[in-house]
Order: sequence, then structure tokens, then C-alpha cells
Amino acid sequence: MGDIEQQHSASVAGREGPHYTVRVVSRIAKVPASAWDACASGSDLNSPQAPANPFISHAFLSALEQSGSAAPETGWLPQHLLLEDETGALVGCMPSYLKAHSRGEYVFDHGWADAYSQAGGRYYPKLQCSIPFTPVTGRRLLARGGPDRAEREALLLRAAVQVSEQLGLSGLHMTFPTRDEWGLAGTLDFLQRTDQQFHWQNDGYATFKDFLSALVARKRKAIRKERREAMAGGIEIEWVTGGDLSEAHWDAFFTFYMDTGSRKWGSPYLNRRCFSLLGAAMADRLLLVFAKRAGRYVAGALNVIGADALYGRYWGAIEEHPFLHFEVCYHQAIEFAIAHGLSRVEAGAQGAHKLARGYLPVETYSAHWIADLGLRRAVADYLKSERRAVVREIALLTEESPYRHRS
Repeated sequence: MGDIEQQHSASVAGREGPHYTVRVVSRIAKVPASAWDACASGSDLNSPQAPANPFISHAFLSALEQSGSAAPETGWLPQHLLLEDETGALVGCMPSYLKAHSRGEYVFDHGWADAYSQAGGRYYPKLQCSIPFTPVTGRRLLARGGPDRAEREALLLRAAVQVSEQLGLSGLHMTFPTRDEWGLAGTLDFLQRTDQQFHWQNDGYATFKDFLSALVARKRKAIRKERREAMAGGIEIEWVTGGDLSEAHWDAFFTFYMDTGSRKWGSPYLNRRCFSLLGAAMADRLLLVFAKRAGRYVAGALNVIGADALYGRYWGAIEEHPFLHFEVCYHQAIEFAIAHGLSRVEAGAQGAHKLARGYLPVETYSAHWIADLGLRRAVADYLKSERRAVVREIALLTEESPYRHRS
């Protein structure tokens, strides 16, 4: 895929007001970090703030691109939409990529691609509005605050469709947006898709013991037992964050990450340099939970710290210990969230085993604009039944809740 730069002009639909320009840039480095983050935070022009969700920050996206993890060579050609007002000020942006495959998205459309190919169509490249390798719900239409914010969000989405049409792409896919953005996309002729993840909610617990007291007795007993067994082999737990993070920590964690990534995906998505760049740019928003035995790190999990949530991302180990994965990834994440007053833990994609550990199912969203009318009709029919299935699955899983006072 080659380097593509586009420029479009548009006015806010349905009102007499500012004239906006929409540009497409092929590197986030072309956008000042302060301007991007002001859009990502949704703050107004006079009150810039840091994004509450770290994954849409300039620092995170820049590390992916600068390291070569999200780059044309890996099938991710950045095509970020920028919305500028009459003065040239950035008032909105949309993280987007021209994709040569469907890996690293966590919203699976391989079946659509195969069907379209068999019918003689060309599914790739496609335009992907997402955060690479990150199944975390968050804003995708990054408009600054103010009375015209909703209209700027709609303009960004319409401009992305226009870019897709001009490039002759099969479609535009917005994955893990907020529910409001998902709803907006539905009004703009996007197909709406749902799925589910497992999140832990902090109900004002002061300690992990308080959390356990909210569970039914058998679940409480099971968690206590697996925590004891996880630590039985002389395991010690260590939290490392902020200025304490060192290259030695990243070396150790990368060994774990490569082992898990090689087994799960065949080729891990992030390279070693990416972790160093993340550590340099946003150390205060990163948490490594290590398991240590006999003075040596044997397992670890990377978490990203948001304004109100802890996001579990990657895990790996070089030794097998019963229940150690659950301890490092789930129980320690809850401990950290309670200690730091975070409202929830998002434990990543899939995994019904999280339910028994206090993580409950929640709905996630994606929206899809498909150019070919035949493929669009087929996908629309499929999504109707899939949405119903997701609703049923969430209801059934919720009935298995481990909590005493939750339905």
C-alpha cells in the first residue's frame, strides 16, 4: 500500500456556520501532540485536557507507528482524518488505517472477506477506524468540545465514507466505538454490530476482602483457594509503574509477551522498541504486574491506567504455575483498581472464565459501511441474528453472576 494524502472541504450539514476542511495524513507525527490530545479529551479550545482513555492519546498511537508495529510493512497504513476550522485549528480527528488484512482488530470479518472474494470482489484494502491491536471501547470521532461537537463528529464520519468511496474501498469499519458513536453511525447508513467482553465494576470496595464479601460463598471460597495455590510455589508479586519502569523490566516482560504472542497469533503484534517508546512517553499510565520466584521474574502482565479504569492488555510466563494467570491478570488488577480508586477493570477480549472471578459481561460495538450492495444486504441479515444472539448470551452469562446481590 502506498502513501496516500487526501484533502476535502465540507461545511457542517444543516446549519449556517463554520467552514471546515478535512485532511488525511499518513503519520500521526504530522499532528502536534497537544492538538491531537485536545481533540481526544473532548475539551474545548480554551481548556485543553489529557485524554481519559490513554489508547486514543497521541503518545500511544505514536509509539505504535514510530516502532513500526502499526505501519505499512505490517499492513497498517495510517490514514488519520483531521478536521480543521477556518483558522486552521484542529477541531476533530479520527484514527484510521488502510488495512491489507483483518488481523489485530478483534472484530472478526474474515468470513465477509472470504465470501466477497469468492463472489469476485476485492475486500482489501479497507479503511479501519480503530486503535490497532486494542479491543478497548473508547471515542473514535475525536471532536473538541463546544456546541458544535456532535455535528463535527458526524462530519468526520461522513468524510471517512467519502474517502472510502474516492479510494474505491470495499468498506469502512469503526471498531470499539462508544455506544453514542455507534448510534450515530447507524443514522448514517452504517451496519451495526455487537459483541461482549467481561469487565469488573468497583462498587466502592475498600479492600479485596470487601469485594470477596459481595460474592456467593462458593465463588468466594474458590477465589481464595486459587490465590493460595497461585502463590504456593514461592511466588511473589511486584507492581512496577511510573519512574520505576526500566529497560530491564521491559526486557523481562517482552520475553513473556513473545512466548504468548507466538503461540496465540503466530507473530506478535508489538515489537520490543514499542514497549520502550511507551515507557518513555507514558510511564505513569503503565503498570507491569510481575510474578517473581527465587529472585527471578517468571510471569507478567501489562496494564494501562486510564482516568477511571485499568485496562488489562498482555500476559506471558516462562514457568507454569497453577492459577498464576488468574492471579497476575485478574486478581491483581482488582487489587490495583481498589487501591487507586478506579471504577472498573476491563480485562480484554473474550474469556468466559473471567465471570467466576467477578468480571461481568458488557456489550461492545462496531459499525460497518459496506460499498457493495449485495455484500451489504448479506452482512445486514447476518448481523440481525448475531445481535439477538449476543443479547441472549449476555443474559445467560449474567444469570451466572457470582455476586450475591446482582441479577
